[in-house]
Amino acid sequence: MKKIKGYIWPTLLALAVAIGIFIGGKLHFNDSPERLFSTNSKKDKLNRLIDYIDYEYVDEVDTDSIVDVTVNNILGKLDPHSVYIPKSEMEEVSENMKGDFAGIGVSFYMYRDTITVIRTIKNGPSYISGIKPGDRILMADQDTLFGKRIPNDDIVSTLKGKIGTKVNLKVFRKSENKTLDMAVTRDRVPIRSVDAYYMLSNDMGYIKINRFAESTYAEFKDALKKLKLRGAEKLVLDLRDNPGGYLGIAEKMADEFLSDGKLILFTKNKKGRINKAYATKKGDFEEKPVYVLINERSASASEIIAGALQDNDIGTIVGRRSFGKGLVQREMELGDGSAVRLTVSRYYTPTGRSIQKSYKNGNHDYYRKFMDRYTSGELTSADSIKVADSLKFVTPGGKVVYGGGGIIPDVFVPIGSNQEEAIESMDDTYQFFSRFIFEHLEEDRTRYDGYDQYEFLEEFHVDDILFDQFIQFVLDRKVKLDFYAYEDKIKAYLKANIAEQLYSPNLSAQIKGDFDAMLTKVKDLDAAQIAPSQVGSVDVKP
Repeated sequence: MKKIKGYIWPTLLALAVAIGIFIGGKLHFNDSPERLFSTNSKKDKLNRLIDYIDYEYVDEVDTDSIVDVTVNNILGKLDPHSVYIPKSEMEEVSENMKGDFAGIGVSFYMYRDTITVIRTIKNGPSYISGIKPGDRILMADQDTLFGKRIPNDDIVSTLKGKIGTKVNLKVFRKSENKTLDMAVTRDRVPIRSVDAYYMLSNDMGYIKINRFAESTYAEFKDALKKLKLRGAEKLVLDLRDNPGGYLGIAEKMADEFLSDGKLILFTKNKKGRINKAYATKKGDFEEKPVYVLINERSASASEIIAGALQDNDIGTIVGRRSFGKGLVQREMELGDGSAVRLTVSRYYTPTGRSIQKSYKNGNHDYYRKFMDRYTSGELTSADSIKVADSLKFVTPGGKVVYGGGGIIPDVFVPIGSNQEEAIESMDDTYQFFSRFIFEHLEEDRTRYDGYDQYEFLEEFHVDDILFDQFIQFVLDRKVKLDFYAYEDKIKAYLKANIAEQLYSPNLSAQIKGDFDAMLTKVKDLDAAQIAPSQVGSVDVKP
């Protein structure tokens, strides 16, 4: 998605005057007032209806809510990705896409009705002020933050504020059994797009990106630079579960891998106007092996990168068919603090593919078809991927690719078993691992003091006692699983969560990577030294 360019007010003013003169010349001044102001336009009809309800309806009605419903109903008739953003959600949405906000820089849990710090951002406001993991934040200025169920949104709102402002915190430190008064000066707190980066092998780096925000390209470049300094001559770019974001950021990232003049994508709007985006000379990872990981939840900007590389015969796309979103939205303000993201064009990959799924039967059918992938067998077998022969394209290198609903990978990796997916859900969705480890660390935070990051990675092993305690923790939450069949993976995830809370997300991702089927496939491909041109495409049947 592209940001709206600033308006040029003098030009608009002149245009408005010209239009006024034109309309004025068409008016007949002997007409009645009713006729002068009755234009029969759709906009006037909606405005007049709202006014009637506002001023004449027998009961008091929140017309703002009616407008919200009306806008959503209108957009619901268009496509699944044109959406309304209410004023109440705009700040959060804007911060998420900008990549930062002003706050104190901590991650926390509501632990036994008290805000408990999991981790402070290194060199962030709380880190500088001396706040430590395990600290309980009892008060912020005059606001009491313990002893009652407070929504997370209210807590975040209390701790956020303008850059440079101070918030006086009352903090209980369990390890010292005392209460501390600490002043924290709010500053910019990053919302990271790069979840993790590390060296997968002596010459292969790994970068995981969760979305395409304003800060994503800079974060990616920083991670890539550090990996190259460590010897990375190959790269794994992990775009799994990445829903997309800004189109321009995706173009910049694709440019890192494509040589000067290569087509990245082109867009076409309602009037048939075509805009093409080409790679420049600025790429820092051209002519080097790259593997792009995608799955069924990789969408939009993620698909732009995967499609641009695939259609230019660069790198290898590994995983499962992506979501299938080939529409471009532009965010437009509505004047009251709300906004609409309206689809303004379609994008096409370099070979001319549109990977947008059909939405002609409405939004319900659109998302139902996505869920059908779980029952059709597509996620477990490439042979179950349905393609249309009429949407077949051929890359310059002779690789057959398809449009019409997502990027089909060059190398297919099936989804894990139900039990394996349950473990992933316990980690990502329900955060059982994270919460269990938090409570484990709360018992004694000094037990890991003797490890630095490298020693922890190489020497620490989760013992059977901690494993059995986790089993009981999960059983208490009514989850049944063949725990012992997946003992090694569960122990690795327990270790990874300790690493994340004590050290860094990078170390956590590195530990989990040993049990990642797609990364295992990448290692196998790299070991076999299979060139992208030899990989071909997934064997799907039209």
